[in-house]
Amino acid sequence: MCESCSSGGFNRRAFLAASGALGAAGMISSALAGEAARPAAARREKQPARVRVVFLYPPADVVNGGQNEDSWRVHQWFTWPGNQFEPEAQQGKFTQRIQEIATRLGVVAEFAPQAIYQEARIREFIDKAKADALDAVLVVNFWNTLAKASFRIATESAPTAIVYQPVGGNHQLPPEELRTGEGFYYIHSIENWEEIERGLLAVRAKKMLAQSRLLRVAGKPPKQVREPRLEVDIVAAPAEEFNAIFDAAAPDEALVRQAMELKSAAAQVTGVTDEYFVEAMRAHRAVNQIMERYGADAITIECLFLKHRKPCLSFAINNGRLVPCGCENHLDGTLTLMLGRWLLDRGGFLHNPEFDLSENRYFGAHCTCAWKLHGPEGPAQEYRVRPFFHQLPKTAALDVQWTPGEPVLLAKYLSGQDTLCCWTGKAIESPGCPPTGGCATRLLMEIDRLDDVCKAYHGAHPVFFYGDRGDARRLKAFARMYRLKLDGNLV
Repeated sequence: MCESCSSGGFNRRAFLAASGALGAAGMISSALAGEAARPAAARREKQPARVRVVFLYPPADVVNGGQNEDSWRVHQWFTWPGNQFEPEAQQGKFTQRIQEIATRLGVVAEFAPQAIYQEARIREFIDKAKADALDAVLVVNFWNTLAKASFRIATESAPTAIVYQPVGGNHQLPPEELRTGEGFYYIHSIENWEEIERGLLAVRAKKMLAQSRLLRVAGKPPKQVREPRLEVDIVAAPAEEFNAIFDAAAPDEALVRQAMELKSAAAQVTGVTDEYFVEAMRAHRAVNQIMERYGADAITIECLFLKHRKPCLSFAINNGRLVPCGCENHLDGTLTLMLGRWLLDRGGFLHNPEFDLSENRYFGAHCTCAWKLHGPEGPAQEYRVRPFFHQLPKTAALDVQWTPGEPVLLAKYLSGQDTLCCWTGKAIESPGCPPTGGCATRLLMEIDRLDDVCKAYHGAHPVFFYGDRGDARRLKAFARMYRLKLDGNLV
């Protein structure tokens, strides 16, 4: 995170608070929270997204004087939304609400000084926006015959755009080029601040991802690359380096105290000795130190065969405080966690899928589920501790209990396929083991409106997030604005 996002008038603390990045993992002490927070110190400075907002409509005196640049001017005609809509007053309301949303999200909103409607002013706006290298434009159109100008501004001014036109501000069907166009988010609704926020969240997410670094740790680490669509910088480190950092992490008094606090906060501990709580916190310190060393915002580790060095609990802590950590050196799953961090402001549960075919239900299980699934300041889930399921030694893993009935999203970003998958549904339960198997945390989910649950399969390591259909539309906005195919049950 940036030490100072001065271009938008946000200091570092205000920007982090707006982004939902403050707060400890919950149910653990300030000492453990401080340990979890250490990687932030070395992350590269980030600049906030810049969005220019423009309103489209002619003033009443221009229309009454027959000077508007449309075919109705000879009649002094107020096309939809009509002469009682009071666009000047609406502009004041929209300006205030958009500024409030942008400030809360840490986005810099720059407002054009006055509404425009003339061809020359539209061209001037487009040229200036392009020259200023904005991240996006937000067009608020209060005039039916300016729909084509909305499209031009949206597609020519910046890499992406949000176009808002109120219901009653369009006559007959919405223009096809706006309704189905790619590379921008068209909102045709009634004073829908939530949709505007979804668009601004998408802009923020893309800006932050393009300034983020993902560290991959493996026995044979891949060469440094850049994920082309999200523009995430990817660096690599050998597993031997992580192992050396772990081995140097002495179990000092502070580390042992943190391990015992983690144990005492568990609702139940089965088959895990104090030794392995301490080893889990040594792994946590190693994860944070190697992230700090590489200036990483996220990490994924080839972790299955690290023996006593497995970072399962570390990943659970960090994901809960919005530091994305993915299992098994898996790129797509970790990028999905990174998307959730910026679009949803909450951590997720990267898992492996299974299916109850008789009941048409989706089942996911893995060993690194966060217990802070509603964001760092949100409520915590009950968790239990049991051994890692697949091999000795009996290192600690969390059995997090999901809340039955809560809305859940199933998401996965498919790198190289320009696809974002998102399915909505609800949590049924966290079934016990036995009767189910799999891994330490297990969730059974009912997916909305899906006749064959296997159609939701997109390979290993998708991610569960708590979230409803409104939250899912944040992913839809991102897909529309950044030209991704959207797969799932969203409409």
